[in-house]
Amino acid sequence: MSAKNTKKDKVNFALGPENYKLLAIGFAIIVLGFLLMLGGKAESNEEFSKEIFSFRRITLAPIVVLAGFVFEIWAIMKRPKDPEK
Repeated sequence: MSAKNTKKDKVNFALGPENYKLLAIGFAIIVLGFLLMLGGKAESNEEFSKEIFSFRRITLAPIVVLAGFVFEIWAIMKRPKDPEK
């Protein structure tokens, strides 16, 4: 093969550039959900902190993580736009 032919050969990825951007956004949503679960630690080992049962940690954070995973599935399944059209 000559150098001329290698320039014409194009690397074909499984997904388009838009899909990879959406995957990065979905990953950021998942990380945000796990960050929302942080905290609620008790001051000492002898006392119990009811702060671990807050709405943010028990309800909101798992919903955000689940939404991130659904977004990831959608980002993978989304068809890339045809550059020919």
